[in-house]
Amino acid sequence: MTSGPALVSILRQGSYLVASIHTALDDSQMVRFQADLVDQIGRHRARGVIIDVAALDVLDSFGSRTLRTIAEMARLRGALTVIVGIQPDVAFAMVALGMGTGDVATALDLEEGLAYLDDRVGRGGRVGGMPEPRR
Repeated sequence: MTSGPALVSILRQGSYLVASIHTALDDSQMVRFQADLVDQIGRHRARGVIIDVAALDVLDSFGSRTLRTIAEMARLRGALTVIVGIQPDVAFAMVALGMGTGDVATALDLEEGLAYLDDRVGRGGRVGGMPEPRR
């Protein structure tokens, strides 16, 4: 049995995770992606997460809601999330349908997403707005 190309890749870059979605995911794949990413946040003690959706030419309401949920789960685990690469047609459709990213930050591309995290988190720093943990 052979497997096809990866639908999603999650790579570590310093204290950040970069999750790239390579093709449209169905609901079960999106839920699996959510579980895998949240697990890796804890395993790698990530301080920031970039979700790259540049390869997507469509994003349905479930996918949009799942991305917001991932960002909230990441925040609860101590990581800041930024979504990058939303295509113009996808952005237009999301606005027209009333689907947004909520409080989740967005950036044009990976480079701007990294700059955003560096500005808010810094290498090895605390997530902006998060208190120091109690001892």
